[in-house]
Amino acid sequence: MTNTRSARPTPLARAWRRVIRLGFRLLYNELAFTYDAVAWIVSLGEWRRWQRTALNHLTAPPGATVLELAHGTGDLQLDLRALGYRTVALDLSRSMGRLARRKLRRRGIPARLVRGRTQALPFPAERFPAVISTFPAEFIFDPATLAEIHRVLIPCGRLIVVVNGLLTQGGAARDALELAYRVTGQRGPWPAQADKRLAAAGFRSRLVVETLRRSTALVLIADKPPRKAPMV
Repeated sequence: MTNTRSARPTPLARAWRRVIRLGFRLLYNELAFTYDAVAWIVSLGEWRRWQRTALNHLTAPPGATVLELAHGTGDLQLDLRALGYRTVALDLSRSMGRLARRKLRRRGIPARLVRGRTQALPFPAERFPAVISTFPAEFIFDPATLAEIHRVLIPCGRLIVVVNGLLTQGGAARDALELAYRVTGQRGPWPAQADKRLAAAGFRSRLVVETLRRSTALVLIADKPPRKAPMV
């Protein structure tokens, strides 16, 4: 029999997790103005390449409206607009909303940004052919979030999530960053029950490894099946 007590995190581990979560909360909110710089540093400049791997899996035609969840500072909004897509984006952080709106405005792009929670998307059913999220927190695998994404996707719509990035070059700097990723819990196993949660929400999912020149990115593709034909 498995000793369940030994599997429980120690008080020190629980305290460390609280510290890490506080750090990420600050980065997404009070310290959001540092986000782009931090992302560049911790990826040795690969962050935007990792983000853009999501675009390789879009099946919606240009002109379609794509929903981005956790839009951050708005970089992927620029990429989507450059490819000819219409966009709507949602984030819980007011600070990220201000930063993204300012960035889009500087490029002359009207911002369609909404503040809200992914567990209660303020959009009608079957509204989007694609939903994208890059480096989201654990909320993305919340059953309530997956149910909402499934609801707002059209039949045959697609959820695309850039889950992680891994440096394959960089020497000592790469090794130091990998250690930091592990210490902060970003190199753990695939989120518990993620496959089962996706299936329970009605998705057919798979993982794709995108190979770049100096790194790799892990991309989740989850498709909503077509609507079933009525039985005669």
